[in-house]
Amino acid sequence: MESAEHLKPGTEVSGYRVQEKLHEGGMAVLYRVAPPAGTEPCLLKIPKLEFGNHPVCYAGFEVEQMILGRIAGPHVPRLFAKGEGDFGPYLVIEHIAGTSLAEYARRAPLPAEEVARLGAALASAVHDLHRQEVVHHDLKPSHVILRKDGQAALIDFGLAFHGHLPDLVEAESESNPNSPLGTPAYISPEQIAGVRGDPRSDVFALGAILYLLATGRLPFGEPTSVAGLRRRLYFDPVPPRRIRHGLPEWLQEIILHCLEVHAEARYATAAQVAHDLAHPGQVALTERGRRRRRPGPMAAAKRWLAALTAPPHARKPPTVHLARAPHVLVAVDTGCNSEALFQALRDAVRRIIAGELHWRVSCVSVLEPSLLTEQEEGAEIMRSLHMQRLVELHHWAQPLGLPQERLRFHVLEGSDAAARLIEYARASHADHIIMGARGSSGLRRFLGSISSRVVAEAPCTVTVVRATQAQDSDTTAN
Repeated sequence: MESAEHLKPGTEVSGYRVQEKLHEGGMAVLYRVAPPAGTEPCLLKIPKLEFGNHPVCYAGFEVEQMILGRIAGPHVPRLFAKGEGDFGPYLVIEHIAGTSLAEYARRAPLPAEEVARLGAALASAVHDLHRQEVVHHDLKPSHVILRKDGQAALIDFGLAFHGHLPDLVEAESESNPNSPLGTPAYISPEQIAGVRGDPRSDVFALGAILYLLATGRLPFGEPTSVAGLRRRLYFDPVPPRRIRHGLPEWLQEIILHCLEVHAEARYATAAQVAHDLAHPGQVALTERGRRRRRPGPMAAAKRWLAALTAPPHARKPPTVHLARAPHVLVAVDTGCNSEALFQALRDAVRRIIAGELHWRVSCVSVLEPSLLTEQEEGAEIMRSLHMQRLVELHHWAQPLGLPQERLRFHVLEGSDAAARLIEYARASHADHIIMGARGSSGLRRFLGSISSRVVAEAPCTVTVVRATQAQDSDTTAN
């Protein structure tokens, strides 16, 4: 029987021909293989079944086989084949062309704009994974590849958790509960406590990666003992701006928000992280962003006492967590001059966020070019109109009385309003779009309405609101 570590070039596995060994790690061996037909590059992955390997290595490979067969999209490698050979189990997966995030980390500290770009791509990939019921649980730069189109792809799912599959990794790790699973530099406080399946654990790891890219240092070092790992349950990292004095407050705000000790205090979803990184001007600054030193021993003592009385963690599928943090996009046509419709939109927002814990509302309007903006002073006119539209959006949202840190305001520009709304909803991971229905007309019936196109093409739920006759009458009377 041929050893998995020494497959010779030319060996065929399920029709794939071995070309060369690419990498040999502690848990698996990777080979470049040629597919039976076509030119798409592939990898053959085989676990190292050596005597003395941790049982989680075997369970992890089985987990990766199951999970890769259930997830899809540009943020994960495609699974082409899996099975059992003379040398043991194997996977044939996509060989992703791109640059490892570890290459960027080696150049850290990076400019804030580059950290935001890389972080937003990673956060979007993480959110897409969570929407497919998977928590990665081992995010680190070497497990992220930036594709040529700028999208991030995640690899190595050996420690991952799927909300609807048996947790084989947890079952194997119970034999050694004092050895938390994951990479010490990035592992979350709840993972240290043995809790798996919370998507906010990946948000914590995302924060550790952002910290490294922004400062060139790891927020908690690389501890080698359980005692060293547990320090992050009580102590905050040094504020990034203390290490890099020119770092903007908005970036420190995002990083430390991800690295909160308690999961409930972190960003509720990776999508919220991606959105803030892509729109730094809209980040609501708190004490976190201005912090120059970490909290002292008193704060650590309070956390220690709180940990002693913390209730048991109730495990839920990842999408249940996401459902508690909906991103609601409200498309407001500020030029419609119908207070009745505006009020109907506000009422719809209140109904949808009622009872949810971590909602976020984005108020969006589309500014279409006109003859005025095509003149010589067009750029200045467009800036003025943009600012006016932002003021109108703030004015529309004021009666809602919602906390400012939960609101975002965006003016999109383009001649195709429906296309811009759909594009923005997709890029911002919107869960629900609320928009108004305008009055009927012969031209509208002939050309089709913006709302009908958004309903047909949007990547999420859409609610189209119409003002009732009673609301119209009340508005007229007033």
